[in-house]
Amino acid sequence: MTAPTPALVELAVAHGVATEYWNWQGEHVLVSSEVVSAVLAALGVDASTPERAADALAEHRLARWRRTLPATLVMREGWTPWFAVHLPHGSTAEVWVDLEDGGQRRDIPQQEHWVEPKFIDGVQIGEATYQLPGDLPLGYHRLCARIGSNPEISVGSVIVTPQSLQPQKLDRTWGWVLQLYSVRSRRSWGIGDLHDLADLAAWSATDLGAGFVLINPLHAAETAGRMEPSPYLPASRRFANPLYLRIEDIDEYGDLAPAERDRVRTLGLQARALSEDADALDRDTVWAAKREALQLLFGVRPSIGRISEYGAYCDREGQGLIDFATWAAIADVHGPEWSKWPEELQDPAAPKVVAFRNENPDAVEFHCWLQWQLDDQLARTQARAKSAGMSLGILHDLAVGVHPDGADAWALKRVLAAGIHVGAPPDAFNQQGQDWSQPPWRPDALADSGYAPWRDLVRAVIRHGGGLRIDHILGLFRLWWVTSPERPTEGTYVRYDHEALIGILVLEASRAGVVVVGEDLGTVEPWVRDYLTERGVLGTSVLWFERDAKGNPLPPERWRELCLATVTTHDLPPTAGYLAGDHVELRDRLGLLTRPVAEELAIDEADRDAWLNALRERHLLGNADGDVERIVEALHRYVAHTPAKLVGVALTDAVGERRTQNQPGTTDEYPNWRIPLGGPGGVPVLIEDLPNNQRLRRLIGVLHS
Repeated sequence: MTAPTPALVELAVAHGVATEYWNWQGEHVLVSSEVVSAVLAALGVDASTPERAADALAEHRLARWRRTLPATLVMREGWTPWFAVHLPHGSTAEVWVDLEDGGQRRDIPQQEHWVEPKFIDGVQIGEATYQLPGDLPLGYHRLCARIGSNPEISVGSVIVTPQSLQPQKLDRTWGWVLQLYSVRSRRSWGIGDLHDLADLAAWSATDLGAGFVLINPLHAAETAGRMEPSPYLPASRRFANPLYLRIEDIDEYGDLAPAERDRVRTLGLQARALSEDADALDRDTVWAAKREALQLLFGVRPSIGRISEYGAYCDREGQGLIDFATWAAIADVHGPEWSKWPEELQDPAAPKVVAFRNENPDAVEFHCWLQWQLDDQLARTQARAKSAGMSLGILHDLAVGVHPDGADAWALKRVLAAGIHVGAPPDAFNQQGQDWSQPPWRPDALADSGYAPWRDLVRAVIRHGGGLRIDHILGLFRLWWVTSPERPTEGTYVRYDHEALIGILVLEASRAGVVVVGEDLGTVEPWVRDYLTERGVLGTSVLWFERDAKGNPLPPERWRELCLATVTTHDLPPTAGYLAGDHVELRDRLGLLTRPVAEELAIDEADRDAWLNALRERHLLGNADGDVERIVEALHRYVAHTPAKLVGVALTDAVGERRTQNQPGTTDEYPNWRIPLGGPGGVPVLIEDLPNNQRLRRLIGVLHS
C-alpha cells in the first residue's frame, strides 16, 4: 500500500474523499493512494500521478472563481447566509431571487466585504458578497444575477428548508414491519400485492389498533428477463414495481371482452396456485402471468375521466416518466442491462433513443400506463389504511441506491459516479465488508443539478404514504465507495452535503405531512444522530444492538424516544431463528465469517444470555427459558417499555417464522428476498389466516400490557 502524498490528501479533502478513518473495532485505517486516486477518478478528477494531482488541485481552487453564482444554495428558514458573486473586477451586479410560486421577486443586497481580486484565465475577477434574507419562503427558488449591462442572466438555485419536522408531536403507536411480496392471500397471484397490503392495514387498524405498516421498498425492478429479487437493488427508486398490482382492481378489468376476461381469470388461477408453495417465491412466473393480463387491460379504451387522470399523471411526472418508460421498452427488445445495448442506445438523449421512442409509442406508453396504475392503487391503499383508523398508514422504504444496469443508472448517469460501487466496510455482522454494486450519487453533479433528481425521488416515494424509512441514512452524510468488487474492504468514505440532502428530505416530508425514519445503524459518528434529531428525523433502535457503554443491554427507559424501536430487522433472522443462532450457522456455511465459528458461537451465546438475564431482572420472562414463543413475547414487551414513538413488530415474529429473509453478502448462495411468510416449520401463512392466529394475538397483546 502506498500512503497518499500531502498534495493528494489536500485534493481528496477538497472533494470530500477520506484518506483515513476508524473502523468498527476502533482501529485507525490509512487509505492507500491507489484507492484515493480511483475514487477521485470516479469524480472526474485525474490524480493518477503527483503532477496531475497538483494540476487538479490548482484547477479546483480556481473553479469557484470561474462561475458567476454558486450552483445551489441550501438554507434553513430564518438563516441569512452570505454567498459570493464572481464578476470582472470593477463591474456591478444586479442580484435577485425569483420565488418558486411566481410571486414578487426579491432583490438581494450586496454586503461590505472586501476580497482581493484574482487573475483568472487572463482576466481580473472580483468577488462581491451578498446576503440572502431570512424571510424567504420554504421552497425551490431561482437565484439570478446580471452583470453590468449584459442582458445575459446567470442562474443558480436557492432551496429554503424547514428547521425540523417536529416529531415530538407524533402520537406513540405500533405497527407491522414486513416484506410485502411474502405476505400473500388466497386472491393474490402468488406474490403479496397492494390489495393484500390494504386488507392487512385495514384489519390491523380496526382489530388490533395498529397505527402503521412499514413495508419493503416497492421500487421498480426489471420487467424484461429475470426479475431482480432484492427490493434494495432496484432498476429505479422513483418508480414502482408493477408486480405489486392487483389485476382485478384495475378499473378497466370490468370492460374486458368475455374471451379476454376468461384468459385473465385462467392466468389468475394458475398464479394463485403458487401461493401454496412454502419454499420460495417465483417472481418471474408471476410476472409473466401478470404482464400478459396487463397487456390485455392496456388494450381496453378507458373512460374520458380515466383518460384525463392519466394525462394529468403523465404531465406531473414529466420527462422522468418518459425516460423510465423508454428504458423499459428498450429493455423489452435488448434485455435489461443497458451497458450491453447497442452503443447508440446507451445515452437517453441520443438521437437513436429518440427515434426508438417515436417508432415504438405503444411500447413506451404501456410502461407509462403501468406506473399510472401503480400510482392509483398506492393512493387507494393509503386511503384505506387511513380510513380504517391508522394514524400514519403505509410507511414506505427508500433503498440506498440502484442497479448499475437499471433505468435510473441509464437516465441519471450524469449525476452518478461511473466505475465505482456503494458498499459498507467490515462490521461485526458482515466482517468481510459489503459491495452493493450500486453506483453512488456524485456530490458535485447533484449540486449542479439543483438536487432535482433527489427532490423528484423523495417526492415520488412519499406521495402515497404516511411516512418514509431511509435505508442506511448515513449515506446522506457519507458513503463507502468500493473500488474493487472482489474486495469490499478496498474503498473509502466520500462526504455528501447532508445539509442539502436532509434539508430537501425534510422540506418534502413537511409538505406531504409525513414522518421520516432513518436507519442509523452500524458505524455512526455520534454527531450524526444529534443532527438527525435536530432536523426531526426519527432514528432506528434494534434490540440486539442497543447496548450501554459497557456493552450490556440498554435498559428500556434509556432508549431514545424519537425512534422506531424493533426487536429485529430484515438483515437478521426472525427472532426465533436468532435465538437459535441461525445467523451464525448460515454465515459459517456460506463462508462469511472471519472469526472461528466456535468463537462466533460463544460470542453469540453470551449476547443472548445477557438479554435473557435482562428480561429476568425486569420480571418479563418468568419460568419460560425454554419456550421460544414466550421469550419472543418478553423481548417485545421489553421494547414496549421503551419511550420510542414508534414500535415495530415483524410479522414474521408474530406468526413464528424462523427462516432468514436476507443474508447480506450473498446473492444466489441463499434465496434472499424469496422466502414466503410461514409459521413454525415453514407452513404457509396467508392473510386470511391471521385473524385466527392466536400466537399473533398473544404477541400483540404484550404491547398493551
